[in-house]
Amino acid sequence: MPNDVRGPRPVLDAVDRAILAVLAADARTPNNAVAEAVGVAPSTCLARIRALRERGVIRGFHADIDPAALGRGLQAMIAVRLRAHTRERVKEFIRDVPGLPGVVGVWHVAGADDYLLHVAVADSDALRDFVLEHLTTHPAVGHTETSLIFGHLRGTVGAAGVTD
Repeated sequence: MPNDVRGPRPVLDAVDRAILAVLAADARTPNNAVAEAVGVAPSTCLARIRALRERGVIRGFHADIDPAALGRGLQAMIAVRLRAHTRERVKEFIRDVPGLPGVVGVWHVAGADDYLLHVAVADSDALRDFVLEHLTTHPAVGHTETSLIFGHLRGTVGAAGVTD
């Protein structure tokens, strides 16, 4: 997973942070509008955005799609505990799991569990099938615990947090 490998933290000045705040609020903001919002020339803004992408500060631009619109109206977080923490088993797990049908996100976490999976499926039968067919049969998985998601609110760290 990309966050497992850490290099030196990039240095961000006030203009970089202001650009990131604008893009975090709406990644589709046109360059001219970003430049105006942060008080720099459009060419300077474009160069800074390119540099932020090249340095890995901006990792991508994504559409936030409602899973229900795709026929996946049931979402869950599945806590996964690995059977063994060998390099081979961990590599196997992180190679296989992100590509499983319905996986929205995978987090490597500290604590009693090793990973959290965010999944979106059609219904409770599909969720049961996902767990039984893809997780409990995976050689790296020792234990799972599923929690249904009733709602989700996006935090402000992506936008406001970059200016702290």
